[in-house]
Amino acid sequence: MALPYFLRNLVPHQEQRTNARPLWTVLRSLTWLQWAQFFSGWLAWTCDAIDFFSVSLSVVHLQEQFNKPTHTITTSITLTLLFRSLGAVLFGVASDRFGRKWPLVFNLVLVAVLELGAGFVQTYPQFLALRSIFGIGMGGIWGLASATALENLPVEARGIASGFMQQGYAMGYLLAACINLKLVPAVPAGWRALFFTAAGISLFAAGVRALLPESEYFLKAKAEERAKGLHRTTGEKSRIFLKETGVMLKTHWMLCIYAVLLMTGFNFLSHGSQDLYPTYLQTSKNFTPHDSTIATIIGNCGAISGGVLAGYLSQYIGRRLTIIIFVLLIGAFIPLWIIPSSFGALSAGAFWVQFGVQGAWGVIPIQLAEMSPPAFRATFPGVAYQIGNMISSASAQIEATGGENLKTTILKNGVPTVVADYATVQGILIGCVAAFVIFITIVGPENHGSHFEQAKTAFEEGAGRDAAAASAAAGEGGVAERERGSSVDEESVGNEKGDVEVREKRSEEMKEKV
Repeated sequence: MALPYFLRNLVPHQEQRTNARPLWTVLRSLTWLQWAQFFSGWLAWTCDAIDFFSVSLSVVHLQEQFNKPTHTITTSITLTLLFRSLGAVLFGVASDRFGRKWPLVFNLVLVAVLELGAGFVQTYPQFLALRSIFGIGMGGIWGLASATALENLPVEARGIASGFMQQGYAMGYLLAACINLKLVPAVPAGWRALFFTAAGISLFAAGVRALLPESEYFLKAKAEERAKGLHRTTGEKSRIFLKETGVMLKTHWMLCIYAVLLMTGFNFLSHGSQDLYPTYLQTSKNFTPHDSTIATIIGNCGAISGGVLAGYLSQYIGRRLTIIIFVLLIGAFIPLWIIPSSFGALSAGAFWVQFGVQGAWGVIPIQLAEMSPPAFRATFPGVAYQIGNMISSASAQIEATGGENLKTTILKNGVPTVVADYATVQGILIGCVAAFVIFITIVGPENHGSHFEQAKTAFEEGAGRDAAAASAAAGEGGVAERERGSSVDEESVGNEKGDVEVREKRSEEMKEKV
C-alpha cells in the first residue's frame, strides 16, 4: 500500500541534491557583499528580539513601577503581538514593491524611536499605548530581514543560513538578558536602561543596512527592464503589483491558510516557552532575578545551538523532517523543564527545550521562503508569521491566568507559601502545542531547494503565478507542482520556464561584466 504523498515527500528526492556543491566550497565562494547583506538581515532580526524581550525581562520591575499585577503587565505583550500583523502587511508590501533596502531602514529607525520613547513613559496607559504602536514597527522586520538575508545566497547555503538568521532571535534575547543582568542594576535609570540600549542597537542596525546596496534580486529586475526597453512609471508598477497580489491570493489561498496555521503553532511554541519564563522561575521556583536571568541565558545558548544545527541538517534530510525531529525533542525534555527545583536541573531543562524550540524555528525562514509565491517573499512569510503571532498573542496571558487559578506550595525563607503553578501550566500548553506543530508539519508542503531568486519581481506581469516556474527550476514537485495542473496551463508554464532561462543567461552575463 502506497504511503500518502505528504509522508513520501518528508525526505527530499535524491535528484534535488545531485548538483549541490559541498557547503564549505559554497561558503568560501561568497562575496563580502553577500556576507554583509546576510549580516544586516540577521542584525535586524536580533534587534527585533532585544526590543520585544525588553518587556518580558522587565515584568517584575514594571509591576513595581506601575503597581500592576502580572496579568495586567502582560497585556502590553499581547497588544504588541496583535499589532505586528499590520506592520507585516505595510512593510512587506513596501519591500516587495519598492525593494528591500529603504523599507527595512525606515522600519528599524521607527522601532528605535518607539523603543526610546518606552524608556521615558511615566504611567501604565502611556506604556501600553506606546507598545501597541511599537507592534506595528516590529511586525515588518522579520519578513524584510529574512528576505534580505537569504535571497542573495546560493541554494546550498540557505539551510544553515536560515538556522543562523533565525537565531538572531535567540541572540537578541541573550543580549537583552545580559544587559538586564549587568547594566540595569548598575545605573540609576534601572529598567529604562534596557529600553535605551535596545533603541541604540536598532539605530545602529538601520545604519548598517543603509550603507549596503539594494538586493541583487531587485537590481537584476531593473536591469532587465532597461534591456527590454520598458520604462514603466511608478503608478504603472503599483497597478501591476496590486493586480498580481490579487492573482497570488486567488491562486494560493489554501497555501496562505496553511502558512498561518503553521505559524500559529510555532508562535505558541516560542512565546509559550519564553515570554513568561523569567517570571515562572522567580514565582514558582523561588529564583532570584539574577539566577532567573542566568537560566534564561543558558536556555538561549541551547536555542542558538539548536537553530544552527537544524538549519544545517534540513539541507540534507529536508525541512519538515528536521522540524518534526526537533519538536519531538521538546516533548522529551518538558519534564526536566518543569519538575526539578534546583538551578542546575532547571537550567539543563531550559537548554534542551530551547534547543528543540529554536531548532525547529531555525528551519522556518527557508521553509517559508521556499513555500511562498516567490515574488512575494517579504509579504507572504511576514504576514503569515505575524498573523500567527497575533493568534498566539494571548499565550503569556493564558499562562498568567492559568497560574492565578492553579496553585502550588513552595518554601520561601523556610515558610510554606502558596504561589502560581506556572510550571504545570507551561508544561500542558507546550505539550499540546508541540503535538499540533508535528501534525501540521506532516500534512504540509515542502519545496526543498527552490530557486526562488530566478522568479519575477512582484511588479512584473505574471508574478502572481510564478510559483510553478520557481518550483520547476528547482527540479522538484512540491505544492507549486501540484497547483500547476489546476491553475496554470501548459503554454503559460512553458513561457515562464523561458523567462527563467532568459534571466539565468542575463544573470551570467552581468556577473561576467562585473
